[in-house]
Amino acid sequence: MPYGDVLTPAELGATPLPPARGPLTDWLFRHLRRPPRDVGVTPRAVDDPISGDDFALALYCLYELHYRGFADVDDGWEWQPSLLAARARLEAAFERRLREEVGRIPPTRDVVGALHTLLAGPAGPSLSSYLAEAGTLGQLTEYAVHRSAYQLKEADPHSWALPRLAGAPKAALVQIQADEYGEGAERDMHQTLFALTMRELGLSPAYHAYLERLPGPTLATTNLVSFLGLHRGHRGALVGHLAIFEMTSVEPMGRYSAALRRHGLGSAARHFFDVHVVADAYHQRLAATDLAGGLAAQEPALVPDILFGAHAVTAVEAAFSAHLLESWKRGGSSLLPALPVAAAS
Repeated sequence: MPYGDVLTPAELGATPLPPARGPLTDWLFRHLRRPPRDVGVTPRAVDDPISGDDFALALYCLYELHYRGFADVDDGWEWQPSLLAARARLEAAFERRLREEVGRIPPTRDVVGALHTLLAGPAGPSLSSYLAEAGTLGQLTEYAVHRSAYQLKEADPHSWALPRLAGAPKAALVQIQADEYGEGAERDMHQTLFALTMRELGLSPAYHAYLERLPGPTLATTNLVSFLGLHRGHRGALVGHLAIFEMTSVEPMGRYSAALRRHGLGSAARHFFDVHVVADAYHQRLAATDLAGGLAAQEPALVPDILFGAHAVTAVEAAFSAHLLESWKRGGSSLLPALPVAAAS
């Protein structure tokens, strides 16, 4: 799949539901494989909303009904009232855990300064530095699988903010999203470029080809942005999430490109990362000052929510990185289950 090619309809289309992982997904998938109807009482979750495999997959699949859906799920489920009520209960538990992880955020009026202060604070081990300096090709391939859940829908959840913003912040977001979607050229959409990286690594670029292998900490990173995007009341947090994404992108993207180069991967594999190094050098100022700062000036009451989104993405990304690095330190796979040997070599 050289640069310039695009994905086939089969690679872009919806896939069937993945296998269940526990009582919550077993209950959910049994309902979703049948025509829409009342789902009754939601089973009690048995694992953590951020790190638990069953909880995270259940919430992820509920959110996926608002994206491309599943091939074996009736579209009528998207707005089925009892299923939305069940999702709301999971979201409440997810938000509680996020706020536990984030803790108290000092009040401020200076959103841009607070974002920079957050990024200047203590940070855990760097996943991108490890992959650039010491990661194996198998670990780099696993990393691409993990990121596929988000990168193959990159920009989509942030686009939910567009009808919820106005004026200068909306214009700033439009500029960012236009770049994310390749200025309207399918081959340049960042989703397409990440699919190219996956193909160059010997992976399938098909949407959700690896969903069954993604553990809770990986799914939680996408669940967070879906949760924020689907709720108008968290439009500020969605903006804070995007601001941190853009402000922390340039150096890590350069390291991931260097990791691919170190293993002999060519420009096609690195193109996704190299594009981000260039684009996000501009986006980081635009997202921090014009988008987040502009929204705070326009709606000062949203300042706490903007900062919650920024702290929340920092927390879930730290948990994600820790999961990968700890799995590799133990000599095992970070996926669930591991890739076949041929795909991971």
